[in-house]
Amino acid sequence: MYQSIRDRISALSLELPEPNLPAGNFVATVRVGNLLFVAGQGPRAEGRVVYPGQVGRDLTVEQGYEAARLCGLNLLSHLIDACDDDFSRLIRVVRIAGVVNSDATFVDHGKVLNGVSDLLAAVLGEKGKHVRMATGAVSLPLNFSVEVEAIFELAH
Repeated sequence: MYQSIRDRISALSLELPEPNLPAGNFVATVRVGNLLFVAGQGPRAEGRVVYPGQVGRDLTVEQGYEAARLCGLNLLSHLIDACDDDFSRLIRVVRIAGVVNSDATFVDHGKVLNGVSDLLAAVLGEKGKHVRMATGAVSLPLNFSVEVEAIFELAH
């Protein structure tokens, strides 16, 4: 059994990005009791936006799925920092809220957000199951195609 989240990610042949710094006057994470709130994460790696633009216009649903998956890896990088990469300290993913950059006619938000949901299930197993909100907006900061925030429950 894996002891660290990083090991679980490596076992899936995935690459974990460094935690993204906030692009404004806010913090990336806040812990309240045993809940960890992680600010919205876009599809960024190595300081640059990957998969920029609108899903359905500039990107396919499949590319949006990959963008959401990268958002999930960014969420996990913040989780790893918050729990010292100790898988036993994670009780569960509580909630994921995602926004897809799309026009008013786009209806596949859920298919795009499956990218993060599928990733969390693959990496975290039963602890990765969560409630989710998927919605759309006509633009997102830094031309993100997707932005996802999360709430995790951690042991004290």
